[in-house]
Amino acid sequence: MKITMKEVAKLAGVGVGTVSRVLNNGSVKESTRLKVEAAMKELNYQPDLYARSFKTNRTNTIALIIPTVWHPFFSEFAWHVEHQLEKNNYKVYLCNSSGNADKEQEYIQMVVQNKVDGIIGITYSDIDQYISSNLPFVSIDRYFTEDVIYVTADNSAGGRLAVNELRARGCQKLAYIGGYQETPNETKNRRKYFEIECQRLKQSYEILDMLEPLTDLADRLTEFLTAHPEIDGIFTINDSMALDVQRVLTKLGRRVPEDVQIIGFDGQRNREGEKYLVSSIAQPVELMGQTAVDLILQVINGQDVQQRTVLPVAFVEGGTTQSKE
Repeated sequence: MKITMKEVAKLAGVGVGTVSRVLNNGSVKESTRLKVEAAMKELNYQPDLYARSFKTNRTNTIALIIPTVWHPFFSEFAWHVEHQLEKNNYKVYLCNSSGNADKEQEYIQMVVQNKVDGIIGITYSDIDQYISSNLPFVSIDRYFTEDVIYVTADNSAGGRLAVNELRARGCQKLAYIGGYQETPNETKNRRKYFEIECQRLKQSYEILDMLEPLTDLADRLTEFLTAHPEIDGIFTINDSMALDVQRVLTKLGRRVPEDVQIIGFDGQRNREGEKYLVSSIAQPVELMGQTAVDLILQVINGQDVQQRTVLPVAFVEGGTTQSKE
């Protein structure tokens, strides 16, 4: 026989209303919440999420839009988002958008139609017209025409940090290599502040910035690196690009990090606890996931939150740089 809220309340020594508030993340004393959760666990109580959604007009689900789960950064971010949502009794719908604006629009309509309570999105598609300031939406890196809430790592500090880390390791001629989208987003500050810092320090540098989607990437990298053999320190838009650059340099007979040092951006690892794939400016992925979840739940609950949240970055060693001089 199915356990009811009334039985949970009786075992916990509280009212049914208190159990309901615990289930809906309402305001209760921490000691009371722990008693109710212990009673639910002892009785193996399973709340009827569908019934609750009719009463509260909530589904307790969030849609998460990412470009692809194949990318280590996006998959790690998704893991942390799901983990944080689970702590708050929420489930997640995962959308691998592959840059498909129509697919992303479908998920936005799910919010409008009350099929999900909100969206956390990493999107670079042209969906600005579908995003409004009253839509429960938390963006990562991307900002829109309207005042949409977004979370970003400190890309500006990351660009500056990359310059100084390469210089501290003896690099004389630097380069930035990246790809960009036409949509406005904070990742463009990686190149911008790389250049600002180089100019401030009177540091010689070159730029290769390519409009995405990238085609014939290996050929374009080969042409650029062959034309500038003096380059001995490279900062790339992300770690995936750093790995592409490393492969091309190897084919050109140039050793990494002995001849050319490379710093990426993201801090990618194949598994938790393993080495970083390349030396990198690491984003605080876990904190980004936690912050995005906290913000979307606050928005859903009608709380005021700041529009822009910037989180710190740090240099991590991944074998594509030398020791400091």
